[in-house]
Amino acid sequence: MRFLLLLAFASPAFAAHTGVVHPRTAPELSDIALFVMAAAGVWVVRRAMRARLAKTRSGQAKD
Repeated sequence: MRFLLLLAFASPAFAAHTGVVHPRTAPELSDIALFVMAAAGVWVVRRAMRARLAKTRSGQAKD
């Protein structure tokens, strides 16, 4: 069962590779999409951490 699960997750990697190597002249669309998703993730996490810190600080100010 575990093997089938791993095979299901790995199958897109096997299907995506054609075996032909092309020289890289510019970033691929997937590289740009990965960068945008990483930047969005950092932004979301920083926003959540700032909101959490602001809530903590406002709770301490009342005491």
